[in-house]
Formats: sequence, structure tokens, C-alpha cells
Amino acid sequence: MKRMKTLHFLLLLLTVALLPACREEDKSLKPFSLEGAWVLTQAEYPMGGVDRLPQYGSTLLRIYDGDTALYQCRLMQTETALVVRPYEECSIMWVDNGGGDCVYLEDNDPHPLSILNDSTIIIQHNGVLYTWHRDVQLTNEWGLEIRDLAANALKENSNAMDCFVLSSKERVQASTIHWLVWAVIAFIVMVVVIALIAVSNHRAKQRLQLQLQQIREEHDERPQPVRQAIVSMESAFFASDDYVALQRRMASGQLLKEEEWTDIEAQAKKVYPGFTSHLRNLHPMSDLEYQVCLLIKLRIAPTDIAAVLARDVSTISTVRSRLYKKVFGKKGGAKEWDEFLLSIGV
Repeated sequence: MKRMKTLHFLLLLLTVALLPACREEDKSLKPFSLEGAWVLTQAEYPMGGVDRLPQYGSTLLRIYDGDTALYQCRLMQTETALVVRPYEECSIMWVDNGGGDCVYLEDNDPHPLSILNDSTIIIQHNGVLYTWHRDVQLTNEWGLEIRDLAANALKENSNAMDCFVLSSKERVQASTIHWLVWAVIAFIVMVVVIALIAVSNHRAKQRLQLQLQQIREEHDERPQPVRQAIVSMESAFFASDDYVALQRRMASGQLLKEEEWTDIEAQAKKVYPGFTSHLRNLHPMSDLEYQVCLLIKLRIAPTDIAAVLARDVSTISTVRSRLYKKVFGKKGGAKEWDEFLLSIGV
């Protein structure tokens, strides 16, 4: 019997090789493949009569592993699950003769195969025409899983009658659990990050409070001679030609150049040696914030500051009140910030 099948197989291959005309394949089109899940939908008998499937919720399922192997199973579908019983595995090979007709072999047993379209084929077994329909949804959702189940079951015991229940509900639950796990992990990470930020902010606030306390203590504990010396130094500076020139430069309303800002900072350091270092240690500042504070310390009027910085007076006021809130952690006005600036510096 095996010799007859082998001989038949060789004759069929020889017939295909000697066909005078073959359909010219369009290289731009993807070649037809049996790969995926196919469900039996009809059986037509040679003596008449047609069975429409599935019957009683049951039909046959074929999982083609590429174009070289198939796994045949009994399939029962419900609204929530699939019941699959693998019972056959065989190698396949098919040759397209053109016009949708193919030479098709299962374990070297030839069967006529007709390709009606991309999703419908007809395979003849013992005179019965079996119509198979490609189930794309089943392929995408369960194809690989059924293939692996069938391959393992048939490999372990070729006579096994094991059934496998594939539940859509369980898959949804598993997917939900999967996403919940990731959501919990993300939540934990977020909580840890927030906690670290809170600890960092708390430490920064403690450092700031310590700095403010040191500034206050430094200001309050100055000996009288030091206070008198500071007052004398300030009076001399504000009466100097350099300060008069600075006032005139501010009153002109022209934007300051980079070298002029360097000169202003140098003048402030002569009168208030510790001011700029205290200021920068209090809170990270933008160039605008630092420049506003520097000019306030040198008793430049907010209207002149706004002019040389090309800002509205309201913007200058907002910068000062915002800095007060950043440093002290509570609402405060521009005047309160100015008072604080005037109290630090040596």
C-alpha cells in the first residue's frame, strides 16, 4: 500500500513537471498560504447530500503550521470558550497547478485541492468534497496556542483523547490581572518617587530654614561698631560718583549690557561682601530674579528696574512676591521681600 502511495506521488510530481503551461505568478502579489486556522463548514457527498457544519456546535478544525504540517482537531465553540481535542498530525505538501487547482498531499497521500479564494478551499477525501473556511479571528486569538497544545499532546501520546478548554473569559481575566500587576507596580513606583521628592523637598526646606536662621542671627548679633561701619560704608557708597552714575544709567531706561551687569555686581560686593553668596544659596534663581534682587539691594526704584530689564512694573512686583513665597513658604508682598533683601548682605 505504501509503495502504491509513493508511486502515485512520484507520478503526480512528474505530471506537474511536464505540464506544458503554468500559470505565471504575479511577483507583486503575496503567494497563497494555508497557514492559520481553518474550520470545516460543509461536506458534500458523491451520491448527493450535503452536511452543513458545525452540527450540534461541533466541527473540525485544522491548524496549518506554515505549508508543511497540519494539526487536525475536533472543535466545539461556545460564547465564552473553545473545546479542542487534537487527534491527528501529518506533514503536507501542495503544488499549485494554476487556475486554483492544486496537487495536495497529506503524509504523501494525494488529494485534489481547489482554492476558491483567500478564505475558502475545497479538499477531496474519498470522493467527499470538504469545504474549509479560514477563520482569521480564531487564527489571531488562539492559533499558536492550539498548535502548541496539539503538537505536545500528539507527541506525548498519538492515541490521546485529551480535550483542552480555552476560555475567552480566563484570557480576559489573565490580561486584566496582567495589566493590574503593571498598574500596581507603576503606582508603587509613583509613590516611591513622590516620597523621595517629598523627602528631598523637606531636606531642602530644612536647609533653607537653617540658612535664614543664620542670616537673622548674623544680623541681630552684629556688634554696634560693625553696624556703624556698615552704615558708614553704605552712606559713602550712595554718595559716591559711581552710584550717581549708576542712578543716571538706570534713569535712562536703556537695556544694560553684560559688562555693565558685571560692574554692578562688583560694586554690590564692595559694599555688601556676603550678599550675593547668601542670595544664591537661598534658592535657585533665574537671571531675571537675580538681577531684580541685585538692583533692589542697591536701592534702585522698581520703575527704573522695569525699564532697564524691558519688563512691566507689575512683572517686577510679581518676581519679588514670588521669591518671597519660594523662600519663606508663605504668601508675601514685594515690600516684604525688599525688606528681607535689605537686611542681609555682610
